[in-house]
Amino acid sequence: MALAQPLPPSPASGFHAERLRMVAEQIEHRGISDPAVLGALSRVPRHLFVPAGVRPESYADSPLPIGYAQTISQPYIVALMSSLLGVKSGDRVLEIGTGSGYQAAVLAELGTQVWTIEIVAPLGERAEHTLKDLGYESVHVRIGDGYQGWPDQAPFDAIIVTAAPPQVPQPLLDQLKPGGRIVVPVGGVYQDLRVLTKHADGGFDERTVLPVLFVPMTGEAQRDAR
Repeated sequence: MALAQPLPPSPASGFHAERLRMVAEQIEHRGISDPAVLGALSRVPRHLFVPAGVRPESYADSPLPIGYAQTISQPYIVALMSSLLGVKSGDRVLEIGTGSGYQAAVLAELGTQVWTIEIVAPLGERAEHTLKDLGYESVHVRIGDGYQGWPDQAPFDAIIVTAAPPQVPQPLLDQLKPGGRIVVPVGGVYQDLRVLTKHADGGFDERTVLPVLFVPMTGEAQRDAR
């Protein structure tokens, strides 16, 4: 499948060729074929979501440090999780673990409304500032523990978790609409990326996609594991 045509870059965007190469070689080449996801990754300026010290590596095939012992995920993993969510324009998405804000920006490029929660206040504040500067008005940032989700905005069409809980938090399952999906890494030392789809009766289909390594989900998720 041909790569979706990106929007023309702004003069200040930079790294345009590197971004298109990232999409072609790291994402499309590995089997991600959803044109909406490919287009979103080709438009979001990843280099503006990382600290200046690692900006030359912005489009490398790896996660990168963003401070406070956190990382921005490998581009392929962002694309994979976005594709697995199966969202459409107008969907309401909850993200647990804002981090740099990059994943939220990709979801916004897919036409969704995003509610995203970050437990590390300086990261959440920086991400909110970056997203606002780039015009992502459909992304709403909250600082706090994401274990309980965002009840006053529920239910959600999809939920994405970008830090690994020992088990999927029940409040997140409760806040998912019937027919919706949650994409979440689960585990401790050994983690698997899982997709859970909610039935009309409240039950779930669950499948494991591949082994992954995410930073652990902190706060109440760790207490819940004891």
